[in-house]
Amino acid sequence: MSNAVPPPNSASPLVRRWFLPSAVTSELDPDHTDRKGRPRRTARDWAVDFACFLLAVGVGLLGADQTDGDPNIPYALEALDQWLGAFACAAVWLRRRWPVGLAVAMVPVCFISNTAGGAGLVALFTLAVHRPFKYVAWTGGANLALLPVFSWLRPDSDLPYIVVVGLGVLLTAAVAGWGMLARSKRQLMLSLRDRARRAETEAALRAEQAQILAREAIAREMHDVLAHRLTLLSVHAGALEIRPDAPRAEVARAAGVIRESAHEALQDLREIIGVLRAAGDDDESGRPQPTLAALEGLISESRAAGMKVTFDNRVFDAAAVPASVGRTTYRIAQECLTNARKHAPGAEVTVTVSGGPGTGLTISVRNPAPPGEVPHVPGSGQGLIGLTERATLAGGHLRHGPDKDGGFLVHAWLLWD
Repeated sequence: MSNAVPPPNSASPLVRRWFLPSAVTSELDPDHTDRKGRPRRTARDWAVDFACFLLAVGVGLLGADQTDGDPNIPYALEALDQWLGAFACAAVWLRRRWPVGLAVAMVPVCFISNTAGGAGLVALFTLAVHRPFKYVAWTGGANLALLPVFSWLRPDSDLPYIVVVGLGVLLTAAVAGWGMLARSKRQLMLSLRDRARRAETEAALRAEQAQILAREAIAREMHDVLAHRLTLLSVHAGALEIRPDAPRAEVARAAGVIRESAHEALQDLREIIGVLRAAGDDDESGRPQPTLAALEGLISESRAAGMKVTFDNRVFDAAAVPASVGRTTYRIAQECLTNARKHAPGAEVTVTVSGGPGTGLTISVRNPAPPGEVPHVPGSGQGLIGLTERATLAGGHLRHGPDKDGGFLVHAWLLWD
């Protein structure tokens, strides 16, 4: 549960996060920023920045030593070289905040100062890590274009000119390639993280959608039951209204049916509301689902309500019928009996069930035209639409409509493997 106390090792991801770059932690946790909205430096950032600073200082000291021993360089240029190198090394600490600006500034600085060479390499590497290739191409291209001129103006006393230029090109390309490799690895890690998040979100949405569909299916089931109960109640209440002088025993029986139907309808309505309010329960229903064996009870209940029903059951082993097929057959018969009671009162209804494994299960419900004039009964027609949907979901089909004798026929075939 979400309110549970986290285990003792739950802080380990937070500890490991300190060993990730701040550019990555800011993507994983957008709240991991300072007051100005910039990513907070992690322990790894401080270690890497300090190492880069030491590298820039080390390379700068080698360059300063080489400049100091060159008699062709004036003292003023030598002092300027060393001061620019010192400022360049200090500027390494700003490489995360302004990677583009620092790399661009290092192009003329490195052309003037040999001491700033290490800081220039660090700035190029940072640019390759934090910015797309076009920035690296322009900045690295400018460095490579100035490299032959710099090597010509300040020749190395130990190595030939071609070797110095070649080593400078190789070192620049290696640093830029290393930075782009680090950037691609970070982007790959973030893309995999995004995929995992999307997969989790999609899985949660699918689970939620499945719960919604399950609750809707349960609500449709209960709607059919509720409509059947209310129809029984309406029929018996109408009979009492038409025949107020009926025998006492008949009135008591009708009143009992009304009371029982009202109680069942109220219970069904409570179950519908409970199902629709459920947020994540896995239990789909509080009462057993009907099967083909319960069809006899439905027919008896309709006969007790005064309907004329002929039931022809040609399926001898009802227990062998799959549960989903039996439930769909029951719901089709229930809806058809309800419709016949409303739209053709007094007409005899014939329910026929047949079939077997491999051939499928067939159910037909037919009623002739009503014997007299029937008042208009409001209805939306959603019941027959729902039956067609049920039959399709069960791997079968359903057709309905008036027959040639003026009656009404519902015929369905359901898959029974």
